[in-house]
Amino acid sequence: MSSVAFDISRANPQGESAPRWLGELPIYVFGAVLLAVCVALLASRGVPIGFGGVIENARLFGLFTLILVAFDAAWQLNRNRPDSPTAFLKARYTALPLRQTILSGLPLLTIAIAALPFFSKMKAAIPLFNDYTWDAAFIEWDRAIFFGYDAWQVMQPVLGYPVVTAFLALLYHLWFLLLYPGVMFFVFAKMDSRVRRQFFMTYMLSWALIGGLMATWLASVGPCFLSPLLGNPHFDAQMEYLYAANEQVPIMVLNVQELLLEWHGKSANGLGSGITAMPSMHCAIAFLYWIAVRRISAKWGAFFGVFFFVTWISSVHLAYHYAVDGLVSLLAVAAIWWASERIIAAWDGFLESRNQAALRTNTVPAE
Repeated sequence: MSSVAFDISRANPQGESAPRWLGELPIYVFGAVLLAVCVALLASRGVPIGFGGVIENARLFGLFTLILVAFDAAWQLNRNRPDSPTAFLKARYTALPLRQTILSGLPLLTIAIAALPFFSKMKAAIPLFNDYTWDAAFIEWDRAIFFGYDAWQVMQPVLGYPVVTAFLALLYHLWFLLLYPGVMFFVFAKMDSRVRRQFFMTYMLSWALIGGLMATWLASVGPCFLSPLLGNPHFDAQMEYLYAANEQVPIMVLNVQELLLEWHGKSANGLGSGITAMPSMHCAIAFLYWIAVRRISAKWGAFFGVFFFVTWISSVHLAYHYAVDGLVSLLAVAAIWWASERIIAAWDGFLESRNQAALRTNTVPAE
């Protein structure tokens, strides 16, 4: 596969005969339907349907936009050394191709901004729909895979050093970038439209089906919350190690875990709140980036393959997830990716047949 072009001064719509929004219409429809289902389900349980999360999400996208533009401006000024930096930047950021690219990408970006907060609310609302009853089963599944041991115990001889744990915790937090700069890349970068559309269809369906439906059906809290929420001390030794490591090197995830517990106690349902283990959305989104990016660049595909693997083992080592959480996520994303490809292909086939019919109509001579 050829490398993707991401020079924003030259980025432009893909030059297809049909407008970009028409090819992306199934994503808008699925996104709107899934969003409506989320709102209806939340309303049925008395969860307030506010737009604070959407505003907060938009601000985060805006913040990362400013950071990316500032980086691009500094890079281009250093590279080109123009006589008039102001005129150079004005010409760069007001160019017609860039304006066209931004306008053509706004519908996808709007869906991403609006939908994620409501999927997050669904995650926080899991206890309103189902009790956390699956942890014991997932413990047994892990122990069956690892010959009677918990997954973290098998990894501990290799990963159980405070510096290694702290580094993995940092990488685990960097996953957050996939939701903002990563999404903007897939919105605005010049690439094969089929890859872009398949990515976003899978992205939307993954949040709804994996992070919503499956997480509610397979309701579980995960190792770090097993003792405080369910009174099960099975992973107390793992948590003791993490807190002991934190005395030597700060382990970033511990503060987040404590904050999630606090939000859970207050029944908070804002952006990023909610406790659920199976399936792992960290693993799901990281795996999605691997299977999508490798269609664009073999080198970056290899990078995201490693990132997915590190995310998976980190989710276990840092006591967020069971090993089977990542395995189920992998299989679910692969299935959704396969289905998304067929949805996009069917839509393209419909548009093509419509275009062919229109051409035949236009070429039939009048009697």
